[in-house]
Amino acid sequence: MQGLTDEQIEELKLRDEWGERCVPSGGAVFKKDDVGRRNGHAPNEKMKAVLKKTIEEAKAMISKKQVEAGVCVTMEMVQDALDQLRGAVMIVYPMGLPPYDPIRMEFENKEDLSGTQAALSVIAEPDAQLWWAAKELRRTKTLSDYVGRNEKTKIIVKIQQRGQGAPAREPVISSEEQKQLMLFYHRRQEELKKLEENDDDSCLNSPWADNTALKRHFQGVKDIRWRPR
Repeated sequence: MQGLTDEQIEELKLRDEWGERCVPSGGAVFKKDDVGRRNGHAPNEKMKAVLKKTIEEAKAMISKKQVEAGVCVTMEMVQDALDQLRGAVMIVYPMGLPPYDPIRMEFENKEDLSGTQAALSVIAEPDAQLWWAAKELRRTKTLSDYVGRNEKTKIIVKIQQRGQGAPAREPVISSEEQKQLMLFYHRRQEELKKLEENDDDSCLNSPWADNTALKRHFQGVKDIRWRPR
């Protein structure tokens, strides 16, 4: 039924048996799936909140912020995040998901990503290469062969598809630093522009602008005023 219009489904007299069986807890709210991969029977707001909360918790467990906090993300943590998601889905869908649902196929490691954009982000282990500082980290060597034995050394390693060569280098400054730098130069240009437009020469009458002040000071004729009698 995926990829067919409602008229085609009605004409072919197709029936979604799994959709009638896999009903979310608390009843379903119809919301048509524009992609056409699901039947549109979505969970209610309460069950949506359960799923969204679990998703945020799972994302936090494998977030890049864990590196900043000094936490090493392990496969056990990734598996724990998947188990939490699986548990939340079981709460919302006690009868389980249909076998054609992408979430169920992902949980069972059966999802076929061929021909999709997501397939570009998945690299099989035999086809993967690790790169650091424009060098390939070969499997036959240890990490200390490249970075030494200092345990506090921190490096950023990139995964690349075999045969694609070295990945692009990381930018010297972050996007936020670049934004602040551009803002500083913009303000500086505005200040210089205002100085160029300001042609007021009234400051030349100031005492500090008098180039004969030093000479008159030594001659003792400083601050002399001439008035008519």
